[in-house]
Amino acid sequence: MPRPIRATISVSALAHNLELARRHAGAAKIWAVVKANAYGHGLARAARALGGADGYALLDIEEAVRLRSAGMTRPILLLEGFFDASDMPLVCRHGLTPVIHCMEQLAILEAAPPEGPIDVYLKVNSGMNRLGFTAASAPRAWQALHRHPRVRSITWMTHFADADGAEGVAGQLERFGAMTRALEAPHCLANSAALLRYPQTRGDWVRPGIMLYGCSPFPDQNAADLGLRPAMTLRSEIIGVQRLQPGERVGYGFDYEARTAITVGVVACGYGDGYPRHAPTGTPVLIAGRRASTAGRVSMDLLCVDISGIPDAGAGTPVTLWGEGLSADEVAAAAGTVSYQLLCALAARVPVSEIA
Repeated sequence: MPRPIRATISVSALAHNLELARRHAGAAKIWAVVKANAYGHGLARAARALGGADGYALLDIEEAVRLRSAGMTRPILLLEGFFDASDMPLVCRHGLTPVIHCMEQLAILEAAPPEGPIDVYLKVNSGMNRLGFTAASAPRAWQALHRHPRVRSITWMTHFADADGAEGVAGQLERFGAMTRALEAPHCLANSAALLRYPQTRGDWVRPGIMLYGCSPFPDQNAADLGLRPAMTLRSEIIGVQRLQPGERVGYGFDYEARTAITVGVVACGYGDGYPRHAPTGTPVLIAGRRASTAGRVSMDLLCVDISGIPDAGAGTPVTLWGEGLSADEVAAAAGTVSYQLLCALAARVPVSEIA
């Protein structure tokens, strides 16, 4: 019998979350962000479920080619563009839209011109200071692309650093406007947080990511209140029970000591499955739909849960680690991280199945 841990991906939840993004986007078109294996949900699976989007956004040309090979014909945006002249034939052959964010990419485009016309996104640095042209270099990049005989269209793009936080988008939006106002072209600005909170960032295209998978981009607002449904649910079972007396300890490092007599359920899930190793005692789990808390250090294959308040729980009792009934956002917050990391970290050894 296989180990009981498993993950399910709800295609109806993905479609629901896309529809919610559509309502927020208004007239703007949607790039469904499916980078990092669709945030751990499976690239082809998520792309099919998100087929109502106007296009897909990802990082790797290899992943883009996989989508084309799977019959996906919608536009595909390469969020970091191309990395070498050898990428250009694939960009052209598969009709990909690269982001141009540095002079080195412009040089590649000049030295290895595309075989046919391509659409490009021109990324500017409006304050996040990662990728993108500065106020000084953006006009030169625009002119180079505008003059290029193979560039069919240019779309301005930037990325917000704090759309989910206190600073918001006003400062970056102002800088973006100052950098691009004289050079008219479509805009692509909003990530999930901006799309949900700042209608003025809609532009012509939006790029929802985490919200499509049913998690909140905001630390102060949960996914359910936003109308989102979790797409991934990670489940397992209790495979053993230990009864501890006061003063007895459990797990590596003896991190947890029982203050009273307690019952511990041992769950077939650990950091080798993608559960966060640094999740502290007290991280929430669901035992047969009832809330309980972890006890002690997470190990590679197992974690322990205090099931003292659930007397009928025992070997074989189902456990939800995150997903339906327990948001990955809440688990991530308890572990001092973000839901993005939990979803992306789902290990290859965990069986994944698709549900309606």
